[in-house]
Amino acid sequence: MSKESFSDKVKGSVNKAKGEVKDQVGNATDDAELQSEGKFDKLKGEAQQKFGEVKEDVSKKAEQKANDLKENAQKKADELKDRYSK
Repeated sequence: MSKESFSDKVKGSVNKAKGEVKDQVGNATDDAELQSEGKFDKLKGEAQQKFGEVKEDVSKKAEQKANDLKENAQKKADELKDRYSK
């Protein structure tokens, strides 16, 4: 897991928790504005978490593709070496 994707996930969790508190306090005090802020923060947190997950997934797939390409290039180089070293 990259530091950046981890950071996004942590920020997302913090915003979701902060939003939940605002939402509940707003609900308990009949403060519609605070409740709306809480709902917004929760959505923002969910988006940040999802963004972190996507970044992590893309990073893993890119790393795997790079490794696959490296392996294929090495195999081809070895085949050519064997063919022309005889």
